[in-house]
Amino acid sequence: MLVAAKVQTFFGKTLRASVFLCTFVALTHQRAVRDYPDKMTPEQARSFRDDVLNIVAQIPCGRVTTYGTIAAWAGWPSHSRMVGRTLRYTPGAELLPCHRVVNKEGRTAPGWSRQRPLLEAEGVTFKPNGHVDMERHLWEPDIV
Repeated sequence: MLVAAKVQTFFGKTLRASVFLCTFVALTHQRAVRDYPDKMTPEQARSFRDDVLNIVAQIPCGRVTTYGTIAAWAGWPSHSRMVGRTLRYTPGAELLPCHRVVNKEGRTAPGWSRQRPLLEAEGVTFKPNGHVDMERHLWEPDIV
């Protein structure tokens, strides 16, 4: 939950947290939309973000899924990198089990040294090459 009195410094200006988050999300969205030739409208980007966060929230303990699979379930199969950006830059996403998302080969996120210990604590096993054992731990939801 956000506390409106909390302040952040953004480009040298002190802003209330709610203003900071709106500015941050708007700039992140603009940057993410520019990165793709088939640009999303702001409404599509919001829907994509909500779908990604909803899917990640459902990944069960001890299982993993991939950025590409999440992008496909969200309706944008060529946007796996945007799934990563969504998880990295959406305020509050750190409260979700983002550590359960890996690349299609089972590699963990570069630069996130805590991801592997978090997965191991849930019983996820790794192959000798350091990749998640995808045959044992890949999660695919029941699609009705």
